[in-house]
Amino acid sequence: MTPSAMAVEILEKTNDGNGLDPTDLSLLQSAVNSNMTEAGEVAFYELHSRVNSGNYVKPWLCGVEHLTQDYEGFVYWKGEHVEHYSHSDFDDMKRDAEELGRRCLHLEALGVEVDVATAVWTWDKYEGMEVP
Repeated sequence: MTPSAMAVEILEKTNDGNGLDPTDLSLLQSAVNSNMTEAGEVAFYELHSRVNSGNYVKPWLCGVEHLTQDYEGFVYWKGEHVEHYSHSDFDDMKRDAEELGRRCLHLEALGVEVDVATAVWTWDKYEGMEVP
């Protein structure tokens, strides 16, 4: 099977790529454009295998549990939009993701709905509140 055909299968099984991590989507694009390194080829075949077997799980953003990011930069906490990142530096993104994860956990502990309004726009209102 050609990389392009494999890419189509991946897209079909991941909501046109919307269910993929941005890094995996970039890998798919490299495969379609025949612009992969040897390591990229191995990673692409592994991606295809995971998606086809139903074992693909979108990785947590910077390892922060429950945070994911789509290809447009929108960040989600358990599927709810909470932020938008366009970092070019991984360390900055990791620091911000860890802070956002801390905020989301705090909001949940308070029983407050976690969304972009509470986690970002009105965070000051919740930051100092003690968890019951």
